[in-house]
Amino acid sequence: MFRPTVLLVAAAIVVGAAPAFGQTPAGAMNGEKPHKALIYLTPADIDPARLLPPPPADGSTAAQADLSAVKQIMAARTPERLARARWDDEHEDPSAFNATLGAGYDVKAMPATAAVMQIVQLDAGIAASAAKRLFARKRPWAVDPSIVTCDPNDKPLTSYPSGHATMGYAVAMTYAVLAPEKAQALMARAADYATSREVCGAHYGSDTAASAALSAAVVTALLKDPRFQAKLQLARSELRAAKVTAQ
Repeated sequence: MFRPTVLLVAAAIVVGAAPAFGQTPAGAMNGEKPHKALIYLTPADIDPARLLPPPPADGSTAAQADLSAVKQIMAARTPERLARARWDDEHEDPSAFNATLGAGYDVKAMPATAAVMQIVQLDAGIAASAAKRLFARKRPWAVDPSIVTCDPNDKPLTSYPSGHATMGYAVAMTYAVLAPEKAQALMARAADYATSREVCGAHYGSDTAASAALSAAVVTALLKDPRFQAKLQLARSELRAAKVTAQ
């Protein structure tokens, strides 16, 4: 199982966040509805066959270890941790990072920042969906019916990677570019948000590790686009004015 060091990934993204001068044309995934079209990225930018290794094969030693780890996490969870996981499950959006950015922070009250996060959330979501379709991995509860998940209505072959975790890491990495002094706290929150998927019995650890890698690829590609960089500058000015960041 691969497991990227997400703090190092975030640091690399922050350091490499200077504007780029190439331009990536907008594109759309085949079969996606218009409102699910990629904004600045192309299908090649998010190609899961290029960006991710396959998940552990069904019945393999690695797959069995993945399942065992999920069951151990679920067995050890406290009522408080389960409640937090359920909250995270119901908030698959940038509001999951409001508390990390500061008491009273609300992205909805900051239009420039909200616009950036909408782009990140959409493109990361399309990337995760493309990977889910390619790999079609069984969810933990589809392998072991004794697992009671927070998401009984999820499709059974959509485990790899986690959509929630992909959104969480992508949003955290983008906020880390905008407010680098909070990068460590943001990435810790993203990791905890990803762990909530295992606490809920919805995903394996290798699913959320893949989410971190995929998110890094999405954010890195977005940062190369001058149109996205222009929106980042507006968001950064907004966050400075609100004293969310001093940088």
